[in-house]
Amino acid sequence: MTDYTPHQRRIIERYYDNRESIALNRLSELITDISLAETEAQKDRLWKRVAAAMRNLKVPESIAAHILQSRSAEVLAENLKDWMARRPEGDDGRR
Repeated sequence: MTDYTPHQRRIIERYYDNRESIALNRLSELITDISLAETEAQKDRLWKRVAAAMRNLKVPESIAAHILQSRSAEVLAENLKDWMARRPEGDDGRR
């Protein structure tokens, strides 16, 4: 295994500490991208990324299926707002 410097270890630890916030921010960016997508092919690729992000966040399968079936950026945005509100107090993803 590779030995990391103390500085590198802190960076790695901060990444894993903030992994959920990073995934939520990525979903937020995907909502914007979906809204701006011009072709169905672009939207298909973006929705696949949404599905992967929700799997990484361990979103319940029934909720993820509903969002993906609706393919509505508005439905995803409403759920994202709820997920962000449930983050622990003071967890804004920054250090």
